Amino acid sequence: MATTAERQTPAHLWIIGLIALLWSGYGCYDYLMTMTANPAHMESLPADQIAYMESLPGWLSAFWALGVWGGLAGAVLLLIKSRYSVWAFGVSLIGAVIGLGYQIFVAEMPASMKEGAMAFLPWAIIIFAAFLFFYSRNMDKKGVLG
Repeated sequence: MATTAERQTPAHLWIIGLIALLWSGYGCYDYLMTMTANPAHMESLPADQIAYMESLPGWLSAFWALGVWGGLAGAVLLLIKSRYSVWAFGVSLIGAVIGLGYQIFVAEMPASMKEGAMAFLPWAIIIFAAFLFFYSRNMDKKGVLG
């Protein structure tokens, strides 16, 4: 017999939670491979992008970490229906806005990062981080999260 809390959980929470887990999991993987300068990972990147990443200030990696690890924590917390997912996604959003905002508006990105899908990726990350924050906040207000 299903409990009341189980009946209140909308199916979209599981779908969004799993998508957020995959999205953030890849972000954490990319962060780890880049921070550890994994040879196989770094070889897959164009030289101008590697030079660009190496030229960024060190403090920027802290906001990248907040963005990806906050997103991963938020996804796990959302899937276990914890209200703390709102806080974790909030941290992720702050990391994305400051980290990517600096890159969009202050740093001079190489041409290869301004073409095709790469031109829209920073914006997509910020938009998705904002969506996850507002989604989890909405689920908390509706009493779905405990």
